[in-house]
Amino acid sequence: MSVDQATVRRIAHLARIAVEDSEVEHLRGEINAILAFVEELADVDVEGVAPMTSVIPMKMKMRVDEVTDGDIAQDVVANAPEREDNFFVVPKVVE
Repeated sequence: MSVDQATVRRIAHLARIAVEDSEVEHLRGEINAILAFVEELADVDVEGVAPMTSVIPMKMKMRVDEVTDGDIAQDVVANAPEREDNFFVVPKVVE
């Protein structure tokens, strides 16, 4: 697969990158090199290779998934300009 100058400009536009006309040809070469490398990866034989999540075998640390307030509600609202119990008081903005 090969990209043309219009495609380079479109990619730059989508990425919100300002590209000068003098840079387009250089970027075209770089993008084409990247795409050629990706095409090479398609030729790699991965038959019998198990999917990996890491390059070294490791067991993920597990913990109980429980919801807590951290027991620091008073500390969280301590610097609030106005509060009520453990809640911030804010001006009403919706009628």
